Amino acid sequence: MPHADLDASLHRWPDLNSAHPSTGLLLGNGASRALWRPFTYFSLFEEAQRVRHKPLNLTDQALFKSLGTELFEPVLSALNSTVRINAALAISSSAPLNRYYTIKEALIHAVRSVHVPWRLLPMSTLQRLNAELRNYQSVYSSNYDLLCHWAASQAPEGFQPLFDEEGHFDIRQTRRPGTRLLYLHGGLHLLKQADGTTRQRSASDGQLLDGFAVNTPGEVPLFVNEGSSDDKLKAIRSSDYLSWCLGELAVHQGGLCLFGQHLDASDRHLLQAIKQARPAHLAIAIRPLSEASIISQKQHYAQRFADVPGLPLYFFDASSHPLGAADLEIPVPVVKRKHR
Repeated sequence: MPHADLDASLHRWPDLNSAHPSTGLLLGNGASRALWRPFTYFSLFEEAQRVRHKPLNLTDQALFKSLGTELFEPVLSALNSTVRINAALAISSSAPLNRYYTIKEALIHAVRSVHVPWRLLPMSTLQRLNAELRNYQSVYSSNYDLLCHWAASQAPEGFQPLFDEEGHFDIRQTRRPGTRLLYLHGGLHLLKQADGTTRQRSASDGQLLDGFAVNTPGEVPLFVNEGSSDDKLKAIRSSDYLSWCLGELAVHQGGLCLFGQHLDASDRHLLQAIKQARPAHLAIAIRPLSEASIISQKQHYAQRFADVPGLPLYFFDASSHPLGAADLEIPVPVVKRKHR
């Protein structure tokens, strides 16, 4: 039985994928951390409060609290709507506009504090990522960082273009051939427009990170950074692109590989989508920290899918997968403190 005996044994990815190939790949934060350790953050909202340069002030934080969220997208969208309504009613928009810019600036600095800089990414790493992503019909990512987008952009042949020539998401293009990259929680390269539609930024490489929040009035960065599963689902439903991506996960056919995706309570909507899809099997990456850790991780996933009888779960050593290779990790430069 694929998961009846939850011992400490693990498959090797090449052997498992040969016997039970996966047509889809679901990436979580663990996949990004394998390349860049500072991606180990729990709350971008908290990070934005403690960045050294222009953090969220108390007034900004009060806005988040009044809206009952720690997500940036709904707060920025609400401020955008307020500015437009005030302008239509000939009411001064300076206060909400100022808050919009201060919150967006804090968000920029928070993201930069945890994201790998473009200049530190070896081209060979991007090429290896590119080659691995091409092995799947669909790549679903719950990460909003730029790693997959940067990798695919270096050699876009073989990847399905989901955006038209002007950068707008076009559902009519979603059945074209090629590997599909679906960002379930948005990404730093995506913008939500005032009418809920989605646009992909035309900037490339390092410019995508340096100016990801520079956009035209009415547009906000589209990514669902944290919060409860219900909050994330609410934000997803307000976006044409994110709704479509989650719907595609819910109808995935074939085997599905989970890499760095823990499926904890805050991602319950992803768990439900997988259950709805009932994939042929799940191939789940496990970090072999110790025998007890392996068994604990296996139990975690077995419990998650206990109500899906007959769903085969196969567990493999994450380090045997191309995305888990030790030499992919990018060293973090040591910042020397100045002595006074």
